[in-house]
Amino acid sequence: MPNPARVYDFLLGGRDNFAADRELAARLSRLVPHIRDIVQENKRFLARAVAWVAEQDVHQFIDLGSGLPTSPSTHEVARAANPRASVTYVDNDPVVVNHLITVSAKARGVSVLEGDFRDVKAVLAGVDAENPACLVVGCVLHFFPAAEAADLLARYCAALAPGSYLIMSVICPVGEQGERGQQLYTDAATQHYSYSAEEIAAFCDGFELVLPGVADARCWRPDTKDVPAAEPRAGGVVLVCVARKP
Repeated sequence: MPNPARVYDFLLGGRDNFAADRELAARLSRLVPHIRDIVQENKRFLARAVAWVAEQDVHQFIDLGSGLPTSPSTHEVARAANPRASVTYVDNDPVVVNHLITVSAKARGVSVLEGDFRDVKAVLAGVDAENPACLVVGCVLHFFPAAEAADLLARYCAALAPGSYLIMSVICPVGEQGERGQQLYTDAATQHYSYSAEEIAAFCDGFELVLPGVADARCWRPDTKDVPAAEPRAGGVVLVCVARKP
């Protein structure tokens, strides 16, 4: 069966995937020709956002539903910007966890937690609650209904210290092509939900959005008020944001 982490890995050019994953990726590509660009744009956004947060003197990063490691990984970006940074990868897929453990054995400041990120208490058990931390939620929340996604982020927000950050990205279908691709993914792999920019902003309740707020991943730059419009594109877009707990 296709697996979300392995399909994403293949679309990024990785090698940790199987025939079923490649077949689904090929079918998605026929419906949404820009899908490889979409996942690459997400990857580049996450790198920019993690680096910027690390520069804000945040030392703790928790990458929720991190998936298979691809370079540059969260720990590579965070520690390049802030050598004191530590990163905990959280995933519930045993195969993904094994790959992450291999990475952690070779890298400083990296730990791995096998678990479901819906278990907020377990995920944050090793976090210093007196100091800010950063949640990285990259392309994960579109697997959850809106009410559950909002509740999860509210629980994390309540548990984190003031000055903590949230980095979030969500793949959103655009037009008929995108809707067909979303349905194909849901039928073949797992349920995929669609959210508007307004709904994504609402998920950040308890946090304050960092400028430019919710934006296309192609355009997001930290503390930028005037964001240039991205070229319209059928199929899909990555909507992203960074937010801070006051």
